[in-house]
Amino acid sequence: MRVVSERKLTPVDGPPVPVPDPDRLVHLQFRRFAGCPLCNLHVRSLVLRRAEIEAAGIREVLVFHSSAAELREHGVDFPFPVIPDPDKLLYAEFGVGASPRALLNPRVWLPVVGAVLRGLLFVARGKEHFPAANPEGGRLGLPADFLIAPGGSIVASKRGRHAYDQWSVDELLGHARGGMSAG
Repeated sequence: MRVVSERKLTPVDGPPVPVPDPDRLVHLQFRRFAGCPLCNLHVRSLVLRRAEIEAAGIREVLVFHSSAAELREHGVDFPFPVIPDPDKLLYAEFGVGASPRALLNPRVWLPVVGAVLRGLLFVARGKEHFPAANPEGGRLGLPADFLIAPGGSIVASKRGRHAYDQWSVDELLGHARGGMSAG
């Protein structure tokens, strides 16, 4: 079992975030780029169930391969720490990559349509901006999820095989039930 060394990550806003957290599980999730419609769609599902996630002893931490400036430009308003990693140093450390097939998998197509329609609605209402034409780090990034126990052990992980291949909230909560006993 891999152990994550102690560190403090610097979010776009707010105080440094300890990983691992001394008291809670950390759901360290790697997203794509600032303004990514698929990422926003998934993160909104986490926001809607935030109370359940927190009650399960989980601290959400989101990592994007964008700069803090680009994340601010896209109005990062998530109730979770958002970590900019434009040089993809954390991505490399955790083995999170990109793939030309990220958007070609048929399992991505329906979520893409939903994400784009939702994004257009939010852009029309002035609540979001269109993503950059050439986002930092490119469009072909893959998502990944890591559940890290207070001692630093990675108790569960998933590296996405396409652009919308990440844990659902139910899967996260299931891993947390097992992770608290393992951690």
